[in-house]
Amino acid sequence: MSVRTQSSEPPESSGAPHRAGFACFVGRPNAGKSTLTNALVGQKVAITANQPQTTRHTVRGIVHRADAQLILVDTPGLHKPRTLLGERLNDVVRTTWAEVDVIGFCLPANEKLGPGDRFIAKELASIKKTPKIAIVTKTDLADSKTLAEQLIAIDQLGKELGFEWAEIVPVSAVADQQVDLLANLLVPLLPEGPALYPEGDLTDEPEQVMVAELIREAALEGVRDELPHSIAVVVEEMLPREDRPADKPLLDIHAFVYIERPSQKGIIIGPKGKRLKEVGIKSRKQIEALLGTPVFLDLHVKVAKDWQRDPRQLRKLGF
Repeated sequence: MSVRTQSSEPPESSGAPHRAGFACFVGRPNAGKSTLTNALVGQKVAITANQPQTTRHTVRGIVHRADAQLILVDTPGLHKPRTLLGERLNDVVRTTWAEVDVIGFCLPANEKLGPGDRFIAKELASIKKTPKIAIVTKTDLADSKTLAEQLIAIDQLGKELGFEWAEIVPVSAVADQQVDLLANLLVPLLPEGPALYPEGDLTDEPEQVMVAELIREAALEGVRDELPHSIAVVVEEMLPREDRPADKPLLDIHAFVYIERPSQKGIIIGPKGKRLKEVGIKSRKQIEALLGTPVFLDLHVKVAKDWQRDPRQLRKLGF
């Protein structure tokens, strides 16, 4: 079993061929994939929340290095689907797996391997040619004994299913431990070639989609039970305000927060609109940081009945 635990410097770029390619993080919901993507890119490109199935779009984060360009594809968590939305999210995951150069399987250090992990590992075993790295996430939440047991269990899981991990790497994105090492181990598995995106690009996700995701992240905070899965956000309009001087721009953003039932409306809006106002304030700060310009955010809540199960509504909401 090859477990990488020492820190390591990026290889010298002189003489070494430039590499560029796609790496995909997979794992069951809430395994730390989005947090890891953001840590590697060095800026927020994927939303994170404590609820499972937060990620719904395949987000590409771009890591620029002298010797390589690493494009990270952050997929939704593979899970047993209960709705049409769930089935479509699983299709997104499988399509992505077939197209990347290396797959990173995220497994939390502080949780024993479960049926969900085995289900994904079994699917990975059927992808023969693509190298697979086991990334043991959230090491800041596990003591050394728990971590050692997890590393052995992960190594054993590969053997049981008839494949060998290219690497097993413990990391903590939150504590910034071994994140650089992970990048150094992913790069040699990419094909040789020139950069695929311009220097400075951090994601190819359209700005409107990223803005909608930041609003959804703020709306998810503190909600429980089935409600997180019932929230979708669509940005209807993003336009610079016309009558503003060039040195004081303002971007008008009009967005709708969709839920599935009228009873959920009160939860999102809160007493006297307090909660929706908080969602607006929190997401506006994140949007301004992302876009680098002051923003006026206009939020409205709408009911789209049972949208997760309705093909027409799913299309309208971008799935």
